[in-house]
Amino acid sequence: MPARSTRRPPRAASGASGDLFDQAATDRLHERAPLAARLRPRTLDDIVGQRHLVAPDAPLRVLIEQDRLTSAIFWGPAGTGKTTLAQVVASATAKAFVPLSAVNAGVADVRRVIEEARHRLGEQGQGTILFIDEVHRFNKAQQDALLPAVEDGLVVLIGATTENPFFSVNSPLLSRATLWRLEPLADEDVAELVRRGLDTEGAAASPDAVDALVSLADGDARVALGTLEVAVILSGGRTVEGADVERARAGRLLHQGADAHYDQTSALIKSIRGSDPDAGLYWLARMLDAGEDARFIARRLVILASEDVGLADPLALVVADAAARAVEFVGLPEAQLNLAEAVVYLASAPKSNRVTTALGRAKEDVRAGPRGDVPAHLRDASYYGARALGHGEGYVYLHDDERGWVEQDYRPPEIADHVYYEPSEHGAEAELGQNLRRLRGPDAEKPKGRS
Repeated sequence: MPARSTRRPPRAASGASGDLFDQAATDRLHERAPLAARLRPRTLDDIVGQRHLVAPDAPLRVLIEQDRLTSAIFWGPAGTGKTTLAQVVASATAKAFVPLSAVNAGVADVRRVIEEARHRLGEQGQGTILFIDEVHRFNKAQQDALLPAVEDGLVVLIGATTENPFFSVNSPLLSRATLWRLEPLADEDVAELVRRGLDTEGAAASPDAVDALVSLADGDARVALGTLEVAVILSGGRTVEGADVERARAGRLLHQGADAHYDQTSALIKSIRGSDPDAGLYWLARMLDAGEDARFIARRLVILASEDVGLADPLALVVADAAARAVEFVGLPEAQLNLAEAVVYLASAPKSNRVTTALGRAKEDVRAGPRGDVPAHLRDASYYGARALGHGEGYVYLHDDERGWVEQDYRPPEIADHVYYEPSEHGAEAELGQNLRRLRGPDAEKPKGRS
């Protein structure tokens, strides 16, 4: 999340020649750094996007400004500002800030940092913030080595990851950290970054060029600014046009504008929903040829797998998820095959939106109320004294019945007769429907308020 600030690091106070040479090297490195690095925010006010975290009075901002941040995991897609937030913390805290890369560090490095933190606290009374970029790459041994120091507060951990931390970070470590979710930047945020980048480069761009930069970024600040930097160079000092953006993307301009981006996405989804694999492959090829972010396509396929195929083919979500993981693991151009395989499978699969409909019905009941209490026999009875409160009383453990099923109420009485999920007769969902009809019995009611 770059920003308008372009201040350089402060010059060394010492008059030693070594310091002067070091500062000169730092200044020249700053001048030659990529545009995204030159625009990296230095304060919370410079940050673009993530208003739910850094707006005035937002929770993360309050903790940073008061230097009270506890161990945290910053989780979000690439280019959303995880490292930026960590660097802002570094500039705002009175603690020592120690960065460590999970790509290069081993258990010995973790133990060294912990020992230095112990000496620092004992000798100087100063705490330590340990920032680990790509924390999902830490293996179990590395995370276990870190756990005691995080648990007793010797170090405050800040981990940054693009991976779901519930899968990539050990549960004991995750339970001792606050999870902060960063979202892809909105289009207006990316547009603001492009404007700041143009100001820094002393350049101008046409509205079409700005739209193209925003569209291809897909919420990633580095993609937008990296492409802008190349486009400015290719423009030769004149106003940056859409053609310059296209050349900066090696001829792969994203759909010539936002309208075509959404239109082609819609065409892809509707073709797959309509069970036309050839049309799906055509629109996939169009989008990839235009430079569409493969991660965006993968996300749409994962959504479609549950929204439009659903339980008519339970493997659809598995195939879509595998394609999305392949995009991250393999990357383009090879991952085009993984996406194509998912498109063909999803288009050829039987379709059902009954899960989508069922969830909508359940949410309507939740919003309409009243919200009934959890029945006593379903309440948690695992802690001391729960039984005395009547928790769990009357609950029947279904595995004690040879049928593997018992007749039992699992809902508040206010919605006891409401039916949300009605299986279709398509694919595997037909068998699910037979099972549910057997369990519900012939007198099961239709959803309330529907024919």
